[in-house]
Amino acid sequence: MKSYKTISDVAGPLLIVELPADAQIKYEELVNIELYDGSVKRGRVLEITENRAIVQMFEETKGLNMGSSKATFLGKTMHLGLSTDMLGRIFNGAARAIDNGPEIIPEASLDINGAPINPFARDYPNDFIQTGISTIDGLNTLVRGQKLPIFSGAGLPHAEIAAQIARQAKVVPAVGKEISEQADKSPFAVVFGAMGITFEEAEFFKNEFKSTGAIDRAVMFINLANDPVVERITVPRLALTAAEYLAYQKEMHVLVILTDMTNYCEALREISAARKEIPGRRGYPGYLYTDLATIYERAGRIRGQKGSVTQIPILTMPEDDITHPIADLTGYITEGQITLSRELHNKGIYPNIDVLPSLSRLKDKGIGPGKTREDHSGILNQLFSSYAQGKQARELAIILGESALSEIDKKYLKFADEFEKQFVSQTPREDRSIKDTLDLGWKLLAILPRSELKRVKSEHIEKYLPS
Repeated sequence: MKSYKTISDVAGPLLIVELPADAQIKYEELVNIELYDGSVKRGRVLEITENRAIVQMFEETKGLNMGSSKATFLGKTMHLGLSTDMLGRIFNGAARAIDNGPEIIPEASLDINGAPINPFARDYPNDFIQTGISTIDGLNTLVRGQKLPIFSGAGLPHAEIAAQIARQAKVVPAVGKEISEQADKSPFAVVFGAMGITFEEAEFFKNEFKSTGAIDRAVMFINLANDPVVERITVPRLALTAAEYLAYQKEMHVLVILTDMTNYCEALREISAARKEIPGRRGYPGYLYTDLATIYERAGRIRGQKGSVTQIPILTMPEDDITHPIADLTGYITEGQITLSRELHNKGIYPNIDVLPSLSRLKDKGIGPGKTREDHSGILNQLFSSYAQGKQARELAIILGESALSEIDKKYLKFADEFEKQFVSQTPREDRSIKDTLDLGWKLLAILPRSELKRVKSEHIEKYLPS
């Protein structure tokens, strides 16, 4: 450890320490700033030049006296102490427990920045995860090891949807199979990371997890809107480090839910502005894509390992703009998106998932015989197609009037209305099995003439379609 009383400047969450030529300071190294009254604030090295270090503070720099303060470089990066005792516990953005529980004795300590997964060692995601939400399980299937973001907007109920997924998500056997037939019986856990949320939202998540018992298999990291901005940068890395420990050392299937990635990116922009960096699109730093990739690419499966890390990042699109840099870059890195609809929300439909622009690029790998049911692929495509035609019929009815529609268009219009009321809509406590979801899809397809069901096999029509 080396100490210096050469703090030369403070700018927002950053401070600059002048260094001698022979200083051996490392990138990401932790720093303690000792104030004149003996109190200590923590930070880390953000940038190093020949004779100075830029330190990113984890706490406020208000009241810091440059002349009497001392910077001590600790010679180590930020690590997280880990144990299975973390399950059922709640931590803040500095990884301190805030639930008045007993002290956790770490079994391991890992660098929060993680290590890149060798692409050759990656195993392909191909196991179905049931969320209990029909529009995800039936049409935009989540696969173990996938990264599937939720694109939301201001005022939409993404917090409720996130809590419902966290409560209900599980790895299940295919329809008709007993759990004993599954070779993989690894336990399931949820790691929840919240960045820049309000006190009200934090209490909502805590109460939801506790009241349903989901907290017993969950680890929560919560950074409030009035907490230090820099903690928002560390929360997703803390969450993913805990997830990697549970997945690869304790052989668990871990679902990581991160909300709200927009607040994370705003924190990056604030720190970039304090560093006086040249801004990129809409003022965000030019390395936003790379930074987001270091988070999203930590999802996956490793060949030879039983555990897995699956990610559901949630982001609020400013002004519902899907071309905004945060949503745009997230879409490039991840494997699809679940898009929330303001129109469905205004109709009172929950969860307001807009089926048509939503996409899971890996859904074909997680459905079918031995995974869900043999008719899943066909009914998925038929529901998509029929709902799209139903929405077109609805637009025609608005322009020309319903009386101008053909009989088949009226059938599709009725299908679209019932699809939204029955398939898309469900209560926040309703946990539908994949069997219930597929059976409901067949029930809705019965509205249409059999001649219109061109995307499902005839043997599946005979077997599953109500007469």
